[in-house]
Amino acid sequence: MKNRITLYRMTAAALLMALVFVLGMTPLGLIPLGFINVTILCVPVITGALVLGARSGLLLGLCFGTASTLSMLGISLTPPSALASTLFAASPACALIMCYAPRLLVPMAALGVYKLLGKHEKIAMPIAAAAGSLTNTVLYLGLMLLFYAMNGLDSARILGLIAGTGLIGGGCEAIAAALIVTPAVLALRKTKIGAKA
Repeated sequence: MKNRITLYRMTAAALLMALVFVLGMTPLGLIPLGFINVTILCVPVITGALVLGARSGLLLGLCFGTASTLSMLGISLTPPSALASTLFAASPACALIMCYAPRLLVPMAALGVYKLLGKHEKIAMPIAAAAGSLTNTVLYLGLMLLFYAMNGLDSARILGLIAGTGLIGGGCEAIAAALIVTPAVLALRKTKIGAKA
C-alpha cells in the first residue's frame, strides 16, 4: 500500500511539473503585456506544495524558474519579456537569480502561511495561495528593479511599469491563485496522494 501511495504522489508531482512547463512554454500560462509577462504558473507550484509537501513544492518551483528562463531566452511559444531580456543582456547571472529565487520561495511562503493558519483550513488555503503568488510577484519585480539599478540600467524609467504590473497583474494573479488552488488542493486530498502538507 505504501508503495502505491508513493507511486501516486510521484505521478502527481510529474503531472504538476508537466503542467508548469505547458503553462510556461505556451500562451496558456503567460499573459504577455509587452514589457513583462503576467503568469499563473504559481498555481501548480502552490498546489503541489500544499498537497505533496515542501520537497515537491521546491521541485515545482525549480521547474517554474526553468520555464521562466527558457521563455526569457526566447525558447518558448510566448514572446520574452522585454525587461527580462534587457537584464539578461546586461547580466545573465542577475537575470538567472531573478528567474529562480522568487520561484523557489513561492512554495515555502505558501506552506509557511498555511501552517500558521492551518487550524482554519477554509481560510488558510486561499490566503496561503495568495501569499505564494504575491511572493513571486513582489520578489521577481523587486529583484528586477534592484538588478536594473545595480547594472546601470534605467531603473527610474521602469519603476512605473513595475509598480503598475505589480499592483494590477500581481493582484489578479493572487486572486486567481486563491480561487484555483483551494478547490484543486481539496480535490487532490480526497485521492490516494492526499496527505496534508
